Amino acid sequence: MTAVPIRTVISPGRYVQARGAMARLGEFIAPLGASPLVVADDTVWGFVQESVTASFAEAGLPVRREGFVGLATAAEVDRLVEVIRATGADVVLGVGGGNTIDAVKAAGHLAGVRWASVPTVASTDAPTSALSVIYTEDGEFEEYRFFPHNPDLVLLDTQLVANAPVKFLVAGVGDALATWLEARATERAHATTMAGGLPTATGTALARLSWDLIWENAIPAIEAVKDHLVTPAVERLVEANTLLSGLGFESGGLAAAHAIHNGLTAAPQTHGLTHGQKVNIGSVTQLVLEGAPLAEIEAFVVFTTRVGLPNTLTEVGLKVTDVDDLRRVAQAATVEGETIHNMPFPVTADDVFDALRSIEGLSRRIRAEAGLPAPELYVAEH
Repeated sequence: MTAVPIRTVISPGRYVQARGAMARLGEFIAPLGASPLVVADDTVWGFVQESVTASFAEAGLPVRREGFVGLATAAEVDRLVEVIRATGADVVLGVGGGNTIDAVKAAGHLAGVRWASVPTVASTDAPTSALSVIYTEDGEFEEYRFFPHNPDLVLLDTQLVANAPVKFLVAGVGDALATWLEARATERAHATTMAGGLPTATGTALARLSWDLIWENAIPAIEAVKDHLVTPAVERLVEANTLLSGLGFESGGLAAAHAIHNGLTAAPQTHGLTHGQKVNIGSVTQLVLEGAPLAEIEAFVVFTTRVGLPNTLTEVGLKVTDVDDLRRVAQAATVEGETIHNMPFPVTADDVFDALRSIEGLSRRIRAEAGLPAPELYVAEH
């Protein structure tokens, strides 16, 4: 087969977002299958069971729910495949956070059924993508799994997002801010995106739109969600965090920020932090690696501090003197095949090691000069 270079954009079959959207879930699932399986942990099922049951009844669909515990591991994916086959489900729904959704996507693919993402938080851009992040039982990054298509449906109820702890929305901002930084690097490098081709102007533009909407709406949206309110700023931020960032990272490209996130999972001090918190450390480090203008780095550090995201090693449980841990992070971030090699210049483990260590003093100084609080040490629960 001739490997002709292509430019491509991929996306979910349908994206639905609104306050109260869960009331119409059955309507959008019915065209996908007659025997759905809902995968949700006990906490999530506690607050969605009523709306799922009512909407499925209205659409003439049976309600069958399977629990989910822990992380999207290979073992959990295999377990869900067996459940899908045993129940005869023809469409599987991941309802909850990123781990539930990633496990369901992987299981749906292996079982040969259709799948839908129903996020109850806007904490990552995972719901829209045609890939899953698989972790070890200890929470370390293991692999990306790629699928031939995106979810058939992504449905997001913004009232559920507003009802969730605000830390999840903040985490989504951390994940989504990286989208433009990584897409522009991928474009400059003429590198391959997660969609399997060169970047399109569309994918890159959507990444930029996500960035612009975040800078304009994050702070008012976060304040609204602290009081469990849905405002226009919340709607725009949820769309930026989920749809635009999802399309932007997948068809625009990943680069250093997410590779450094993957490296950070190898440091036990960071366990318990959200995906977006670790990605934000990757974003600051990528800006340093790029030799970005000081004004750009200052603006990013100030904005992410105000949003509530970490931009120092201290805030992810690490110190500049944790040399062995940071070496391990840098090495994991630069293994062959990692997205850091989409940067428009070569990046070595030594480069990442020095850049990571440098963000501590740099961010502390920027914060102090802006009159912002000093970072507080994060201590992992275990």
